[in-house]
Amino acid sequence: MLGAAAAWTLPVFLQKTFFTMDAMAADAAIQTATGKDHPILVVLQMAGGNDGLNTVIPYADEAYYSARPVIGIGRDKVLKLSDHIGLNPNLAGLRALYDDGHLGVIQGVGYPNPNRSHFRSTEIWQTASDAAHNEPYGWLGKYFDSCCKGEDPTVGVSIGNQIPQAFASEHPTGVSFSRPEQYRWVNGERGGKTGSADDLYRHLNQPDEAAEMTPEMNSGDSIGAISGAAGHGGGTLDFVKRTALDAQLSSDKVREIAAKYQPTVTYPKSGLADNLNLVARMIAGGLPTRVYYVSQGGFDTHTNQAGSHDRLMKDLDEALAAFCKDLQAQGNFNRVMLMTFSEFGRRVTQNANNGTDHGAAAPMFVLGGGVKPGLHGRHPSLTTLNNGDLIYNVDFRSVYATILEKWMKVPSQNVLAGRFPVLPIV
Repeated sequence: MLGAAAAWTLPVFLQKTFFTMDAMAADAAIQTATGKDHPILVVLQMAGGNDGLNTVIPYADEAYYSARPVIGIGRDKVLKLSDHIGLNPNLAGLRALYDDGHLGVIQGVGYPNPNRSHFRSTEIWQTASDAAHNEPYGWLGKYFDSCCKGEDPTVGVSIGNQIPQAFASEHPTGVSFSRPEQYRWVNGERGGKTGSADDLYRHLNQPDEAAEMTPEMNSGDSIGAISGAAGHGGGTLDFVKRTALDAQLSSDKVREIAAKYQPTVTYPKSGLADNLNLVARMIAGGLPTRVYYVSQGGFDTHTNQAGSHDRLMKDLDEALAAFCKDLQAQGNFNRVMLMTFSEFGRRVTQNANNGTDHGAAAPMFVLGGGVKPGLHGRHPSLTTLNNGDLIYNVDFRSVYATILEKWMKVPSQNVLAGRFPVLPIV
C-alpha cells in the first residue's frame, strides 16, 4: 500500500529499498548473491593521534631506544615482521593476520606541510585536501555523490552519535547511529543537528537541538565526533519527503537485521568491539552499504603513555581479530577491506611526562581477504627529521586512490581532485 501510494514520486533509491525489503523476506541471516555484492570498505579512525612508533616498531634502530628510554618497547617483546620492523606485543591477532596473508602495513603515511592540530589534521584526512586548502566535502561524501547516485541512504553507515566529516557531501547520504534502536539520520548543512528517529521522520527531518562543538571535544577520545554533513544543494520539499520515507524504511530494516543475526564468534567487551560487531551484523544481514565508519578514541597520549597505549592496542587487536573471524564465518571476509587511520603520529622523542606529543607521519593498516600482505612504503628515518617529526614518504591520498580504484572500482580523480600514485596493497 505504501509503495502504491508513493509510486508516482518514487525515486530509484526508494524502489531499491522496497526490493531489498522483499528480497530479505526469506529471513536469510547471511548475505547471498544479490545486487548487494559490491566490495565493502570499513574505515576505522584511531582518534587522538596514535603513536605509530610504538605500534609499528623499528626495533633494530638504536635511535628508537635513545629517543625513548622509558616508553620504548624492548626488542624481546616486539612481534617481528622483518629484521628491522615489528608490531606492538599487544597486536598478536594482527600478527596472525599478517602471517595468514591478510594484513598490509603501510609505513610513513602523511601529507605535505603537516598540521599538529587535532581538528585541522582530522579535517585534512577526512576531506583529502591540501593542508592550505579548506574543503567543505569529505572524500567519502564525494565518492557517494559521484558514484552512488540513487542508492539507499544506508550506502554509508557511521557508528556513532555524529556523522563524520568524511561523509559530508553536496547531496547528503549516509546515516549515523550508535544502536539500531536509536537510529539517527543526519541531514542539513555541515554541523547539522540530529534528533530521535521518530521525531526525525515524523517532522520530515527537522531535527531537535544538538550541542555545539566545544573545545573539550578536540581531546583525543572525542576527536572522531567532528560532524560533516552537508546540505542537499537546495533541494525541494518533495525531495526531503521522499528521502525521509526511504530513511524510515532503512531504519526499520537496520533494526530488523541487528535483532536477527547473532554471530558465532565471541566479541571482547569494548566499545570498538561492540561497533564492529554491529557492522558485522549489518554485513551479514545484507544491508546495501558500501562504506562503514567506526572510531576508537583515546590516542592523545601526552602523559604516562605506556599503560594507556598498551590497553588501546589490546582493545584494537582483540576487536579486529573477532571481526575478521566473524566475517570469515559468514563467508564475507573476501569482500570486506578495513582501513585504519589516525590524524597524525607522535614525535620521535618522548616528553618529560613519559608520553609523546603531536607529530606527523605514522603507519596505516589495511586488512581483509583481498589485501596484498606485507610491508608497504619504507619506515621513516628516526634521525633525519622535520622539527622533531618523522618525514612521510607515502601521501595518504595515495592510499585513498588505491582503495577507490582497485577495491571500490571507481575513478579516484573526481573524488580526490587530482591523481595520486596507487600502491600495491590490493
